[in-house]
Amino acid sequence: MSDVLHIIGGGLAGSEAAWQAAEAGVQVVLHEMRPVRKTDAHVTDGLAELVCSNSFRSDDAETNAVGLLHAELRDSESLIMASADAHQVPAGGALAVDREAFSQAVTAKIEAHPNITIEREEVTDIPADWQHAIVATGPLTSPALSEAIGKMTGSDKLAFFDAIAPIVYHDSVDMDICWHQSRYGKLGQLVGIGGFGKDYINCPMDEAQYNAFLDALIESDTADFKEWEENTPYFNGCLPIEVMAARGRETLRHGPMKPRGLTNAHNPEVKPYAVVQLRQDNALGTLFNMVGFQTKLKYGAQTDVFRLIPGLEDARFARLGGLHRNTFLNSPSLLDQELRLKNAPNIRFAGQITGVEGYVESTTIGLMAGRFAAAQIQGRAIAAPPVTTAFGALLAHITVNADAKTFQPMNVNFGLMPDVGTLPAPVGDDGKKLRGKLRMQAKKQARQRAFTSRARSDFESWHQAG
Repeated sequence: MSDVLHIIGGGLAGSEAAWQAAEAGVQVVLHEMRPVRKTDAHVTDGLAELVCSNSFRSDDAETNAVGLLHAELRDSESLIMASADAHQVPAGGALAVDREAFSQAVTAKIEAHPNITIEREEVTDIPADWQHAIVATGPLTSPALSEAIGKMTGSDKLAFFDAIAPIVYHDSVDMDICWHQSRYGKLGQLVGIGGFGKDYINCPMDEAQYNAFLDALIESDTADFKEWEENTPYFNGCLPIEVMAARGRETLRHGPMKPRGLTNAHNPEVKPYAVVQLRQDNALGTLFNMVGFQTKLKYGAQTDVFRLIPGLEDARFARLGGLHRNTFLNSPSLLDQELRLKNAPNIRFAGQITGVEGYVESTTIGLMAGRFAAAQIQGRAIAAPPVTTAFGALLAHITVNADAKTFQPMNVNFGLMPDVGTLPAPVGDDGKKLRGKLRMQAKKQARQRAFTSRARSDFESWHQAG
């Protein structure tokens, strides 16, 4: 049937695209290759399985671009966001989920939708009789389909590494050494296992412990590079911990191991030199992932090195870290503003393969691809979201605004949006101009709120018109 939409890939983007198109009344066939063909990173056969982290990052829609994207997804009745909200676990000001329950919820919704058929099969090429298709195979596109995409695009595909952090059993953490606290005591939407403002487990290090850990980390064995890995760059947003450590002895202390905003509940007078944070990974609070500890270390080296962390001497790991290759298109040169392949406009791309980075970013591109495809099938016109919104900024970045010569994966950020211009000088409660750090912080927050306020207004107008 010519009006059927075929979607390849049942990850976040593919699931969201299928849901949006089906909700619009389009018949969808969702092709997911698992379990027929496994990947190096997935564990289950569930749709929308999260493989890197369980965090959707900041949920602050007033001063954070990611939180703004959350709000726009909720306004758009996103399946992924609704499922994430329904299966939250405590994470301070972030939105984190019970990854298993989240995937099960998405899978159940997709399976139950009357307009969606799921085909468990590997798609190695796009058949000529598919009039409408969305490729949402993500960073783990199979070799056969990758080759087919390469032939379609006539362009060399790019690649970067993505790493996975270990997960620790909560009952194996020594809480006589560690303590529960969110950075600066920031309150989240849920009560964590330690209470409000205590959504993370913190493992403190003094200077000697930090240096000993760093030495062991740098000297440890990493997994051998495969042939395709040799000259593939890492994505800076998900660097392996050992790569960061090799960049300088202070890198980790000013990155994932920064001690700022944390006070040792067992010894408040002594400020930790460095802190390893563990974030709740499931609703039961039995699993915690090591924040920022993506790694390529061999499994034996991981257990040896990570048990040097105070409080983790007897840690048991539900999952150790790993590394896989992510592939993405040079989208600015290949895709139009409706995410269609310029030389084959019956084919759209969505998700990380388009060059966005992050769960909610991938979901957003999937949502728009699904809606664009549904509108085309039904003969409707649909306007692109304004570039002043998080939706529009992401879409414009991967289609028209980025330089194709230097294109790299990108998270949503205010730098993708038009500037808000000059704002009034910030003043204190007494009406006087602020000075120094207070002035800088106030200016920053004022600009962030100006971006989000404009975005919320423009998004509402676009959404009502559409």
